[in-house]
Amino acid sequence: MQIRSDSFAHRGPIPAEFAMGAADGFGGNRNPHLAWDGAPEGARSFALLCIDTDAPTDPSLAGKAGVEIPVAHPRGDFVHWAMADIPATVREIAAGSCSDGIDRGGKRAPAGPSGARQGLNDYTGWFAGDADMGGDYLGYDGPYPPPNDLRVHRYFFRVFALDLDTLPLPEKFGAGDVLRAMQGHVLAEAAIYGTYTLNPAAGG
Repeated sequence: MQIRSDSFAHRGPIPAEFAMGAADGFGGNRNPHLAWDGAPEGARSFALLCIDTDAPTDPSLAGKAGVEIPVAHPRGDFVHWAMADIPATVREIAAGSCSDGIDRGGKRAPAGPSGARQGLNDYTGWFAGDADMGGDYLGYDGPYPPPNDLRVHRYFFRVFALDLDTLPLPEKFGAGDVLRAMQGHVLAEAAIYGTYTLNPAAGG
């Protein structure tokens, strides 16, 4: 199985159009175009995840005045998208069809392929307690790496072909729930990643 995007080249930079954060404030926060093919016979649904694997593990450093987060700083995952139960007939997601702009407090009912379920992304926890931005962030919300981070972040879009029509998930679920629920049901996987940074001094 293969996955591609018309919105960015594999291992290439993601345009600010598809990011939550931009050099001058907020980005376009549109979901990028994605398309996949070569799904195996027996695929009954797909799941899609977008994960930044380069998120600093000490969030207090993000945007801290006078501090640069070094490349060697320990990193963890930050989930930007978790979608399950994508019908087996779907092979493409158009740019901007699931997210187009920023909803303060998160999207209440994000758009997506008919029948698919959208999970919580990690901005839910990031903005928790923020009177202006706090809420349940469902669906896609794009890159917004710390502007003082010297590492260029990688955003992995992973699609999984599953032998189930519906994953056993709670009403509110995240990427971890999806990964656990699809154990033993993955027929194939494909991944692509793009990069993003808000720090002009960040290296490649």
